[in-house]
Amino acid sequence: MVVGHHIVPARASDSRVSLTLPELIGWGERFGRAVAAPLIVALSGELGAGKTTLAQAICRGYGVAERVTSPTFTLVHEYAGARSPVFHLDLYRLSRPEDLTAIGWDEIVGREALVLVEWPERAGARLPGHVPIELALVPDDPERRLLLAG
Repeated sequence: MVVGHHIVPARASDSRVSLTLPELIGWGERFGRAVAAPLIVALSGELGAGKTTLAQAICRGYGVAERVTSPTFTLVHEYAGARSPVFHLDLYRLSRPEDLTAIGWDEIVGREALVLVEWPERAGARLPGHVPIELALVPDDPERRLLLAG
């Protein structure tokens, strides 16, 4: 089933997959093991939805051995993955797509790398082809997240 531009498993209730935090982490690690560079992954969702947690899990699955932290204040973190570099970007503090030039956006998205982008909507039309993943909080259940991917 397709919802918007996302691929959703047929048995997902309400066209979404509801996951606990450990399930989300496991999903991210499996996703990280399965992907290959070059790839851009756009991680969307409200504050606290689990974007950084999912990015950390994807990095672990991709073979990043070092501790992965949120790039909220530095905007970009680069890690050595087992198969290629990994760039983790947090665009929350950018006010317009033109600000991407200052962080080396064109060079990063042009690399043979895994690129994880939080708050991708801040990139506007400068976000090239990517895998969209959207996370949302589950109303009345703070232990679960809704996941839409693909």
